[in-house]
Amino acid sequence: MTSYRQPGTVLTDHRFTVPLDHTRPTGEQIELYAREVVASDRVGSDLPWLVYLEGGPGFGARRFVGRQAWLGRALQEFRVLLLDQRGTGLSSPVNRQTVPLRGGPREQADFLAHFRADSIVSDCESIRPLLTGGAPWTVLGQSFGGFCATHYLSTAPEGLQTVLITGGLPSLHAGADDVYRAAFPRIARKTAAHYARYPQDVQRARDIAEHLAGTETVTPNGYLLTPEAFQSLGIALGGSDGTHQLHDLLENAFVHTRQGPALSDAFLEAAQSALSFAAHPLYALLHESIYGQGAGPTAWSAERVRAEFPAFDAAKALAGTGPLPFTGESIHPWHFECDPSLRPLRESAELLAERADWAPLYDPARLAANEVPVAAAVYHDDMYVDTAHSLETARSVRGLRTYVTDEYEHDGVRASGHRVLDRLLGLARGEL
Repeated sequence: MTSYRQPGTVLTDHRFTVPLDHTRPTGEQIELYAREVVASDRVGSDLPWLVYLEGGPGFGARRFVGRQAWLGRALQEFRVLLLDQRGTGLSSPVNRQTVPLRGGPREQADFLAHFRADSIVSDCESIRPLLTGGAPWTVLGQSFGGFCATHYLSTAPEGLQTVLITGGLPSLHAGADDVYRAAFPRIARKTAAHYARYPQDVQRARDIAEHLAGTETVTPNGYLLTPEAFQSLGIALGGSDGTHQLHDLLENAFVHTRQGPALSDAFLEAAQSALSFAAHPLYALLHESIYGQGAGPTAWSAERVRAEFPAFDAAKALAGTGPLPFTGESIHPWHFECDPSLRPLRESAELLAERADWAPLYDPARLAANEVPVAAAVYHDDMYVDTAHSLETARSVRGLRTYVTDEYEHDGVRASGHRVLDRLLGLARGEL
């Protein structure tokens, strides 16, 4: 193990070996990476552990500098483990470079099926005794990390001291189609709110989409920027400052050239950065499977359900006179055509979409009898996780206490500094 310092903290790198398939513990092994963080003035203290599960799927744990955001509050009383979930960060990373090592598309899809919440929780239970000596720990789950925490409560509550969830209470029953039927109206509301704040963006967005519809546009990294891809920049609208970021991007779109108006290099660079899945391909590959609950294949659910909301069709929107709707928080087959980091994985993605044997992730009966203290922040009209679904689940988990707020967006635990985490700890302990 390697230890080193940042302002106010001491960091220690940990590496663990776990089974790829936890039902075959002596089979193939993969490596997990996690970063331990402790306050520099409490290095020798006997502190309880808090493990942080990042949102996603497909994102490694955030690399904090010092005591940023919620970490400063956590370090007042915990030794924190920032876990790169399997396939992300430094934990046996999954991408277009490594997946082909598994063989053909069928072998690749079978491999990728081992990267859902059930395997992530089994990883946590494999490494917990090595760090805590067998003691239970506190889990903080952001977004998809909250999905993992809910699975943890369903399958291994004995490993949990407390569970804190921020913007990540999943439906216990809804399949992918149900999730997206609830999602598209929320995305429409976020788009309307953006245009109400920045009415000048209505024409800007139409101009950009019309340009893309008439001119094949490829960004510097090879991303094919279509009108549908441009619409998906709306994924930013679920973040605390996403509407402002999107506005800044749109106002910088065009420059005048000898050939006439053209999309600026600055716009194309920013768009490819926002749209590329190069750093987190598991988000695209497994996004719909996180809603797989044993009810058959997800079968490109978002693409099928989007057809039920014709207002989102770019061609129809451009043929009319109204605002162009943005999208976000959905994965479509065209992602694997537009994005060069996903193109080599298209056949594997198709097989994952056809897969029908996804195991259920949650145990409603066990959750109804839960004895672990649980507190969850639920954000009003969260673009990424349906508020009604979250509140239904909150009522289904015995003892779960909620903090429902419209003060923050989906990334509230990051944007609020210590406030959201402090509130959840108080609720879980019965102090509020």
